[in-house]
Amino acid sequence: MTSDDLAVAADAFDYPLTLDHLLHTPLTCSPSREIVDGSRSRLDYRELRRRIGRLAAGLASLGVKPGATVAVMDWDSSRYLECFFAIPMMGAVLHTINVRLSPEQILYTINHAEDDVIILHEDFLALIEQIRGRFERPPRLVLVSGDAAASGRAPGTAAGYEPLPDAGGDGYDFPVLDERTRATTFYTTGTTGNPKGVWYTHRQLVLHTLGALGAFASGGGHARLHRDDVYMPLTPMFHVHGWGIPFVATLLGLKQVYPGRYEPEKLLRLIEREGVTFSHCVPTILHMLLNDPVAGEIDLSGWKVVIGGSAMSAGLARAALDRGIDVFGGYGMSETGPALTIAQLERPALSLPDDAQIALRSSAGRPIPLVDLRVVDESMQPLAQDGSSTGEVVLRAPWTTRGYLKDRDGSQALWRGGYLHTGDIGSLDGEGYLRITDRLKDVIKSGGEWISSIGIEDIVSRCDGVAEAAAIGIPDARWGERPLVLVVPDDPERPPEEAAIRAAVREAADQGRINRWAVPDRIVIVESLDRTSVGKIDKKRLRVRYGGGGGHAEEERRG
Repeated sequence: MTSDDLAVAADAFDYPLTLDHLLHTPLTCSPSREIVDGSRSRLDYRELRRRIGRLAAGLASLGVKPGATVAVMDWDSSRYLECFFAIPMMGAVLHTINVRLSPEQILYTINHAEDDVIILHEDFLALIEQIRGRFERPPRLVLVSGDAAASGRAPGTAAGYEPLPDAGGDGYDFPVLDERTRATTFYTTGTTGNPKGVWYTHRQLVLHTLGALGAFASGGGHARLHRDDVYMPLTPMFHVHGWGIPFVATLLGLKQVYPGRYEPEKLLRLIEREGVTFSHCVPTILHMLLNDPVAGEIDLSGWKVVIGGSAMSAGLARAALDRGIDVFGGYGMSETGPALTIAQLERPALSLPDDAQIALRSSAGRPIPLVDLRVVDESMQPLAQDGSSTGEVVLRAPWTTRGYLKDRDGSQALWRGGYLHTGDIGSLDGEGYLRITDRLKDVIKSGGEWISSIGIEDIVSRCDGVAEAAAIGIPDARWGERPLVLVVPDDPERPPEEAAIRAAVREAADQGRINRWAVPDRIVIVESLDRTSVGKIDKKRLRVRYGGGGGHAEEERRG
């Protein structure tokens, strides 16, 4: 058979992998399912699609054309979901601004992304006023009011969000796009230098949606996402597209709940009132919810929660399981879409003793479909999949970013050797479970020995009276670095005994579970730990505060 035998109809549609096609299934199969915007409004998928079209028409009336960049500064909302689709479907680029960055960093990202329009919630208007005099190419501002009825034009803005769709009539004629059209841009939360622009095409976002859906839907005994779930993100939508799960939830036609600003009591009440069954967040958010006074009144059993962004401690996993929460780890980065692995346990593992099961749930998990993930040595040679051989985690997947916006050198470094470099140190076991033992920049080198800060934190988190722990390397004249452990107590009035914490680490070292050099010389009880703009522990800042800047200065990129 030759290529001439493969007759192709002249009218055959070469189906592009573009975001508009994610809407076909919910509009056909679950058009009346609700999308809840906190206590503000409710709409169904039919109304969502109408508003997407009207928003695009309204943006076009402001001059937005294919290739333009439209930024969003908002809390998690149904409006944000509309922007997830309307802006890329126009052929424009959606720039999700991290509202937790400093004003100077936000100014940098607006100028670097060359924003043409910014849709901003009124809560951020004062911040924009502070920096707008230094915009290199002033964008037009569209104001979102907390009161939808009052969301009209304000001084210095081009339009209000709610009236905007009316400017374009009933809809917009979306073009058929090349699937490799750039759809989104956002910026990493690095702790050194300016944030880096990460960008994704329609094709990459659709493939990430399908890969994540295939992984979550294939769960057997637990951690499964299905059509009857009620989804509420607890990761900001500006952060790696809300980890990409809003696209998955929309494709499945799930009931979705968008909470607005994160306030513990409000989140818990929404979980109860709307019957939320599936969420994702960093460990800090789950810890905050479990320790809120209202948590004791809410039945959280059956709530499935993916923990990512940083390692989930054994103590937090146990506390969640005790409340009936199906908690499990996941792993990814800003540059990977982000999903790479999830810790779904097979049925036999769910019968393991608590400690063994928690160890699996707290791991990074196993690669999801289409992810080629390896642990390699310094020569890029794969290491044995034996659970003990550690090296850098590198990967390929069809949805990873191809590089950084306007940064050729950074892009080349990210992809050196043809694999995306995570900057994480880890190991793979015989069943494919990935365990991250440290970041390259956070590993502690003492007396010529490498010590895992995550390993120390896992042990300390199990000690009585410990709410959170962070291990950092601080300079030492004799040994180069020594570990310092910072502990946040459960009860500030009754902090844990430092001797008991040190003894727990020493016992783990005696058992061979951690390097003997890991026993800390110092343990400091603190009220709280410094965090990045997405809620992860900021070890660079902790090293500066407690050790004069010791440790490794590689930029953090993990999503």
